Amino acid sequence: MASDGLTDLEQAAWAGFLVTHDRLWRALAERLASLNVSMAEYSVLSLLHEAGPAGLRMSILAQRHLMSSGGFTRLADRLQRRGLIERRRSTIDGRGFDVTLTPSGRALIRRARRRHHSDLRELFFSRLDDDHLRNLAEVWERLDPEAGAEDGPGDDAEPAPAGKAASSRA
Repeated sequence: MASDGLTDLEQAAWAGFLVTHDRLWRALAERLASLNVSMAEYSVLSLLHEAGPAGLRMSILAQRHLMSSGGFTRLADRLQRRGLIERRRSTIDGRGFDVTLTPSGRALIRRARRRHHSDLRELFFSRLDDDHLRNLAEVWERLDPEAGAEDGPGDDAEPAPAGKAASSRA
């Protein structure tokens, strides 16, 4: 029986999402921990890896990582103390800080990405076929608040091509 006004299908979909997210998150976090990398650290290092040698501005990293600036600063402090990132005053305006990976940070994220991608394939992708993946990609696109809130369940809009979605920091 559905609870709190949800239909049985809504309840099953929501509960399935929550349980699956939690199970996958814990397994992925546990496996990254063997490299001494938390999921939050992995996410930031991966964003910097994707940004290339120029790195990213601290404020952009915090925004993409969906953290408060204070929380992100503490995370960046830990990464800098470990010698994985370097922060320097922006050469563009001198007000903000730019963040880049150090050689140690690049080496660690390469190892962590190989591990993480292998784990994603084992725990997630291997259990889904291409149709399932396309359906999931469409769901995530529909739920993205920046993807066009005017699109509703009855709209015939085509989902964005797989490579056009926002970075997942995987």
